[in-house]
Amino acid sequence: MCSRLGVLVSDEVFSADWLALREAADHRSRAHELADRLGRTGQAAGWTHVLDLGSGTGSNLRYLAPRWPWVRSWTLLDHDARLLGAASAPGIADPIRLVGDLAAEGVDAISSADVVTASALLDLVSEEWMTRVVDACAARGAAALFTLSYDGSIDWRDEDPDDGLVREAMNAHQRREKGIGRALGPDATVVADRLFREAGYKTCLRPSPWILNGLKDRELTLALMQGWIEASIELRPTDADRLRAWQSRRAATVQAGAYEVMVGHCDVLAVPSDP
Repeated sequence: MCSRLGVLVSDEVFSADWLALREAADHRSRAHELADRLGRTGQAAGWTHVLDLGSGTGSNLRYLAPRWPWVRSWTLLDHDARLLGAASAPGIADPIRLVGDLAAEGVDAISSADVVTASALLDLVSEEWMTRVVDACAARGAAALFTLSYDGSIDWRDEDPDDGLVREAMNAHQRREKGIGRALGPDATVVADRLFREAGYKTCLRPSPWILNGLKDRELTLALMQGWIEASIELRPTDADRLRAWQSRRAATVQAGAYEVMVGHCDVLAVPSDP
């Protein structure tokens, strides 16, 4: 089992329903200035080809395509053919769909990309994989934009005595093996930023937190909490009753819309010194 912000799935496959549920929060939370900055750079440099790693149903494509009209070719890579088959975006008639593994086909595909991007991915990968990606980007001279990586912070407007217990267990779970080595978890963007700078890139980190509140985010928050509890109990079975009691207390306020929670994420932009 693995977790993508706490929603548990088997065999590293993420639910299309979960991806749809989180898309609005993802799009409003991103560090928009980084996408716009890279868009201006890409247009000035004459770049044409973007590779989207772990693309799922195309949420990242739907966000970026209207902002990057200069892109002539999109390659979407995911190991789940079902999600990839559903990937689409208005105005993008024929993205290249590549079914493959991040550690093999994903790294290899960088050799023909001008920009490499991914959303909600880096906290699941290992430092070894991240190093290979940076090396491949540097060899190609490709820029990179990695967004919405979980940074380890979960802060509720009104505190509960067991908030810390859930956050600690969740963060420990995020650092477990996720299929391509021990996951970076909350350290993902800091590590990516360091590796790109060591490779001679200019980098920029920006926060991109989810701010979830009210009835509009109720279903997403409840799904998120369920994933957190399943991950926490997996790691701390002796605290199962305490964790479920926390979930019950929190769910009551979420159901009523009387809550606000900040789930921390970070975006990282890396551009070659001479694009």
